Amino acid sequence: MSLYRPLHDGWTVTAVSDERGIAGVPATVPGCVHTDLLAAGLIDDPYLDDNETRLTWIGRTTWAYETSFTWHAAGDGADRADLVCDGLDTVATVVLNGTEVAATANMHRSYRFPVRDLLREGANTLQVRFGSPYAYAEERKAELGPRPGPYDEPYQFIRKMACNFGWDWGPTLVTSGIWRPIGLHSWSGARVAAVRPVVTLDGGRGRVEAHVTVERAGRSEDPLVVTASVAGVFAETRLGPGEHEAVLTLEVPGPDPWWPRGYGGQPLYPLEVRLGQDDGAVADTWTRDIGFRSVRLDRTGEGFTIVVNDVPVFVRGANWIPDDCFPARVTGARLDDRLGQACDAGINLLRVWGGGLYESTDFYDRCDRRGLLVWQDFPFACAAYPEEEPFASEVEAEAREAVTRLAPHPSLVLWNGNNENIEGHADWGWREELGERTWGAGFYYDLLPRVVAELDPARPYWAGSPYSGAPGLPPNDPARGTIHIWDVWNREDYLRYGEYRPRFVAEFGFQGPPAYATLRRALTGGPPAVGSPALAHHQKAADGDAKLLRGLGAHLPAPTTFDDWHYLTQLNQARAVAFGIERFRSLAPYCMGTIMWQLNDCWPVVSWAAVDGDGRRKPLWYALRRVYADRLLTVQDAAVVVVNDTGAEWTGELSVARLSLAGEPLAKGTFPVSVPARGTLPVPLPASLAEAGDPAREVLTARLGEETALRFYAEDTQVAFPEAEFDVAAEPVPGGARVTVTARTLVRELALFPDRLDPAAEVDDMLVTLLPGAAATFLVRSPGELDLAALTAYPVLRCVNEAGR
Repeated sequence: MSLYRPLHDGWTVTAVSDERGIAGVPATVPGCVHTDLLAAGLIDDPYLDDNETRLTWIGRTTWAYETSFTWHAAGDGADRADLVCDGLDTVATVVLNGTEVAATANMHRSYRFPVRDLLREGANTLQVRFGSPYAYAEERKAELGPRPGPYDEPYQFIRKMACNFGWDWGPTLVTSGIWRPIGLHSWSGARVAAVRPVVTLDGGRGRVEAHVTVERAGRSEDPLVVTASVAGVFAETRLGPGEHEAVLTLEVPGPDPWWPRGYGGQPLYPLEVRLGQDDGAVADTWTRDIGFRSVRLDRTGEGFTIVVNDVPVFVRGANWIPDDCFPARVTGARLDDRLGQACDAGINLLRVWGGGLYESTDFYDRCDRRGLLVWQDFPFACAAYPEEEPFASEVEAEAREAVTRLAPHPSLVLWNGNNENIEGHADWGWREELGERTWGAGFYYDLLPRVVAELDPARPYWAGSPYSGAPGLPPNDPARGTIHIWDVWNREDYLRYGEYRPRFVAEFGFQGPPAYATLRRALTGGPPAVGSPALAHHQKAADGDAKLLRGLGAHLPAPTTFDDWHYLTQLNQARAVAFGIERFRSLAPYCMGTIMWQLNDCWPVVSWAAVDGDGRRKPLWYALRRVYADRLLTVQDAAVVVVNDTGAEWTGELSVARLSLAGEPLAKGTFPVSVPARGTLPVPLPASLAEAGDPAREVLTARLGEETALRFYAEDTQVAFPEAEFDVAAEPVPGGARVTVTARTLVRELALFPDRLDPAAEVDDMLVTLLPGAAATFLVRSPGELDLAALTAYPVLRCVNEAGR
């Protein structure tokens, strides 16, 4: 028999080491201290204003969670009863009926403790006491010696979500709590402790090696029968007395392959493992969906290409951070929204970044179903990590659990050892600071690859990012492996992307503010203002505000009001990232991937995200949808590059024209093109098109079928734009409004911001440039009635060359 009982009810939380008198506060499990105190009205929302700064005491406090539950031996009837803790954050002591069960210090692991002998008939009391994460980390730091990192925080000394301690986009909110489910599992005889399927596809034949681990209750030595089935194929083996491990191999002829989105379908097959006895009784079952596909990393010519089912995949990716500082608040519906936004933007891979978490099973399940590839960092980021005990054992235990847990997911295509730690050791002066102290090399070059090779041999492992493929090579070499590009944003204009010729870009990005409605919610003191302390608190990057303004450069005019600052810096973010992606896609197949920083935010903040902390799409998201489209035209130097990331040939006649700003043709050219599937074709332009007679008054356009491209010969601040003139009509439609803009002059980067009128409103398109006589229609969705006059006026309707600028 097997029975799982959640223990999520009746919890309270008490501050043990604080003098505020917080005791017996109702607590939600799964959850954390911050969300419990917020629900009780004992703290202000840490996402609003500068409330975060007054909550640092929470991470320096010892907290006790406690609940009571009833248990009856007769009703249980099991040989074993285990307390199963899927996630304890982080320095936890578990006490049942006054007896200490265990002490843990790793947020990234789950735990199972046998407690049958500690249970009492009737009422039982369970307490989980959480020590201060700061106290634990600072004690380890004092023992082992300091290690370099980007912030004055000790996150590398505790196995906990690093960005909990603050980042250049995130608040410092150091949590404690039971952050994943907890429950009592009663069972007899034997149970399936783990199943680790190694799934491959070769020559149209699928193969599953199901590695099954069985745990026996007490001294049970009964023979056991282990069966596995998938896609109508069945395998069986026996475990004799004392045996706990079995491998069942299933050969599946002709399964439908699982493909990344855009390459084919995502068929999933239930893999079922049963544990039974000779008399046919079933002791336990395990079921997960798997997909048949092969994956490898092609390093030909020092490149970096993810190959799925023998097809090279150009990665159109985004980095993923924890979607909330309090992960228990990330529901399945919220994941659906966020992953849907990724797919709708043309993204085919998410990199789960190393300063965060191994995400929930729900996350990977949804990626499986959507065909979203996952690159999984092990949780190490931007710092030197100690390799001494207890860290070495903790890292191996968490890695073994994570690799085993995530093995069934076809979406997972790469294990990555760390984020920027190899680069830090090589290029950031760490060696001098460290001396002979450890920094994590043993994890990235030995422990983690050994664990992956043993437990997940069908997936590639990469030691870190950026990384050139060997420890002795410069880690951030554009000609090898993966690189991160951060001179753009930190120091250089975004046109610098055009000077790069990388093999694979795993991080790059540019900042922009969140949506207006998001700022208004987060800053409660009135309309936001540039330079205000409230807005500054929601800018975590060093010198971030100055970099935003400096980044406008010659591209866009200097803002004079908050509304201009908001529009222009959002627009500049979109342009910068789009410029980089277009450049890197034009280099395919030499360059085989871009992973922009970043898809999402965890709170309302000025950041690199395309979707802000309230889930609203920034202008960058709309730009991503354009430059991550299956088919793309991009003007690079003196050529139009035709990018065809579809499975079919793209043929037609490319039409290119040099026009005056009034739309008058000055030169034209047509070029027959034939671009193979998954291919690129540069089409060189003659001087009559590549060069302008008057760069300030001309524009280049290109069209191939339904795809278009537009490039000005000069930066916007140097173009003699006419004052925008257009006709605009708005009409109500079910669920919102339809807005049609017809240009009488050139209209540059037309955008609608309906969230200024209704925080729930959103528009279907943005950043549209219209030539004279052209029209664009925008669909605005809103649950309420919109003011149509306000919808079609400043500051809701914007363009670069609007009247009065």
